[in-house]
Amino acid sequence: MNTTHRRGFLGRMMLAAAGPTLAGSSTAWAIPPIAHRRPSHLKLSVAAYSYRQYLTAKPPKMDLFGFVDLAADLGFDAVEPTSYYFPADVDAAYLARFKQHAFLAGLDVSGTAIGNNFCLPPGEKRDKELAHTRLWVDRAAAIGAPVIRIFAGNVPKDAKEEDAFRWAVEGIRASLPYAAERGVVLALENHGGITATPAQLLKLVEAVDAPNFGVNLDTGNFHGEDPYAEFAEIAPYAVNVQVKTEILRKGASTKEEADLRRIINILERAQYSGYVVLEYEAEEDPLTAIPRYARQLRDLI
Repeated sequence: MNTTHRRGFLGRMMLAAAGPTLAGSSTAWAIPPIAHRRPSHLKLSVAAYSYRQYLTAKPPKMDLFGFVDLAADLGFDAVEPTSYYFPADVDAAYLARFKQHAFLAGLDVSGTAIGNNFCLPPGEKRDKELAHTRLWVDRAAAIGAPVIRIFAGNVPKDAKEEDAFRWAVEGIRASLPYAAERGVVLALENHGGITATPAQLLKLVEAVDAPNFGVNLDTGNFHGEDPYAEFAEIAPYAVNVQVKTEILRKGASTKEEADLRRIINILERAQYSGYVVLEYEAEEDPLTAIPRYARQLRDLI
């Protein structure tokens, strides 16, 4: 048996048993999905991004330690401390203190998230993106975060999508060995650009195909006629899931309330096991809205 393939024999057996498409999907699997050995097991986390207006206020109305305390009070299992909200002068002592603070609050660190752009040709700019990713691999390992949400990036004005695709694949592949050494998984988000549709995202997944690589499924970022069908296409490749409370369909002028039960059912059918991270973006104040959505998600999982 070839043990170097990320999904290997077990994944291929799952693929054969399930047939060429996932229920509710019209796209055949490009490569076998992530193999799960048990039924779906979901845990609830919350992203610091949900409280961005408090974390970035001048002066800040919340810091990451206060975010952890609030998450514990609301009954979450874990926190996702988005990289944007760490202090500029973060050092090893701060990271160790944050990890201990979360542990003593009874919370895991489900992952972290960076803003990066790999759609760049070889050169100084891409080198900076690669160095930034390695820096956050180190920081993720220091706080006990098993996964980092990454972006592919945007197509430069003077480039074609096929060029951006190739550069993104190169950037991800170049980052994965170092992440593997530190025990960190990189999760590519469906975040517009060359990851705007399931077909585009799966093309990248197939091209990279590495053991410590998967998808960060963001339920607010597919905008086809049926976003739920798009979620179902990608769910078998997810290693992390960020749930939004709203969706926007193709052709619609306004967002609609997300059907959280339907989203959880999709994850369960895909046998996804891992964190469901509430990433709140709607207009209502997160201090009043998030407790309500936390209860809804807790009831569902």
